[in-house]
Amino acid sequence: MNTLLKKRGNGNGFPSLRSNLSDLFDIENFFTDSIFSKPMMADTLAFGRLPATNIRETEKEYIVELAAPGLKKKDFVVEVNNDCLEIKVEKEKETEEKGNEFTRREYNYSAFFRSFTLPATVNAEKSKAEYENGILKVHLPKIADAKRKPAKEIAVE
Repeated sequence: MNTLLKKRGNGNGFPSLRSNLSDLFDIENFFTDSIFSKPMMADTLAFGRLPATNIRETEKEYIVELAAPGLKKKDFVVEVNNDCLEIKVEKEKETEEKGNEFTRREYNYSAFFRSFTLPATVNAEKSKAEYENGILKVHLPKIADAKRKPAKEIAVE
């Protein structure tokens, strides 16, 4: 059985503008397919993206790292609420440019919300967060009893 593949792009691995536009304005499937179900659109929509997050565990703490470049410290709201870490960002930007015969106003709004269920071993009272070079780091220390103890060998009798 042969499989037919539609070649996209200009041969160098990147889709060309023409192939993306032809997918967008596909007349045959215009009324049957949702425009938002196409992978080309889903990957580029601003509201479809969440920042990448890494969670690390050390001997003394959990560290949540969230990549969010272009923001300021004041844009973040970080809370621990009922054993759940919540990270919220809401940012609005408005610019206005006036000329002799025109006025241009632009609005930009972006927001996201991430939440993580915390284990019972986290000491939420001593948690802290820092934002540097586009990375938000939330340090969640473990309670003293939860820290790993060194292995103890038990002799077999």
